[in-house]
Amino acid sequence: MKKSIFFILFSLVLFGFAPDDIATYKCMIQMKNYDGEGAYIVVSLLDQQGNYVQTLHVNGDDDEWYHEMDEWFGFYGKKRPSLDAITGATVSGGERTVFQVQIPQEKIDSGEYQIRIESAVEDEDYHIKDVQFPLTSKSLSKTHKGKGFIKFVKWIKA
Repeated sequence: MKKSIFFILFSLVLFGFAPDDIATYKCMIQMKNYDGEGAYIVVSLLDQQGNYVQTLHVNGDDDEWYHEMDEWFGFYGKKRPSLDAITGATVSGGERTVFQVQIPQEKIDSGEYQIRIESAVEDEDYHIKDVQFPLTSKSLSKTHKGKGFIKFVKWIKA
């Protein structure tokens, strides 16, 4: 019996199946052309008041620089949850990155949540709201233009 349960759980993880209460999206971020270091990017779930609820993804795995992203670090720094499963490398000017994000299904279209994408480059700017939009099925099917280092973000249901 234990082997059967293990095999089922292993298969779900291996083939990317998520429970019905989790929505999986691929997120593609295209960076603007700029000179300088790779950008740190944080994708977060916020409530309507702008309070952080959950970190969905981080590009930039050197946590010594996280404090430079003041708004997000105020949330992350207090709780310090493990980011191992949701981090990737920094993204340089003109590059793009693609990663998967898991969002609790009940939060989509509830009218109570939004997605914020922050970007920062060492010795340059920090864009708190490089991209921000309400968490709806419709907004997750659109391309969103960035206001800082991000040129655009596109979401695709996985």
